[in-house]
Amino acid sequence: MNHIYHSLIIILFLFSQNNNAQKCIALFNQKDLKGWYAFGEEKGKQTNAADLFSVENNMIRMYGPKAGYLMSEQSFRNFQLTVEYRWNTDTQFAKKNNSKNSGVMYLVPSETPDVLWPKGIQFQIKEGATGDFVFLQEVTLNINGKKTEPGKSVVAKRFLDAEKPIGEWNKIVVTSKNGVITQKLNGKTVNKGIESSVTEGRVLLQYEGFPIDFRKVCIKKCK
Repeated sequence: MNHIYHSLIIILFLFSQNNNAQKCIALFNQKDLKGWYAFGEEKGKQTNAADLFSVENNMIRMYGPKAGYLMSEQSFRNFQLTVEYRWNTDTQFAKKNNSKNSGVMYLVPSETPDVLWPKGIQFQIKEGATGDFVFLQEVTLNINGKKTEPGKSVVAKRFLDAEKPIGEWNKIVVTSKNGVITQKLNGKTVNKGIESSVTEGRVLLQYEGFPIDFRKVCIKKCK
């Protein structure tokens, strides 16, 4: 009986550990920008991210006359990142330009300097190009058996289009595990590669001039 009891305890412990490993960590608490800092092309790094961007109705609202970004304070390796976004077409929000262009960056190394735009991989969010890879500051990836050329900003086009109409919410899921990167948009695989030259780093939400909202930023650690 004791043997059975101890076996059950071990099974429950392992089950609990597995659930914890799969738990989604909310990087955005839907209340404020705790856990993030901001960077703007005019003001530079802002420890208080609310000096550049705001939270309203459980959403991160990014807008204004200057480009910039939000950077997570935490760094991650082997993860599944989920982000939900939509274009904000309300004319009351200030914008830099009319080009619907933004992105979610990941694997931004902790030691990389704050610039527009830092080292890492970008899930391109852009009208007519959402789902493209953008490799910044010499990052490379092997796609369909061919390694991308290192450069300041190198694009690898998406496999297919999956973005919803402007104004609707879209769901991005990025999986990074041991150098294998998969980008999904609204449930469809839009890009994939292996042998990433970066395997650990932070998450970055871009604002490039057209207002955009984010309502979910969640990361799940992969075993």
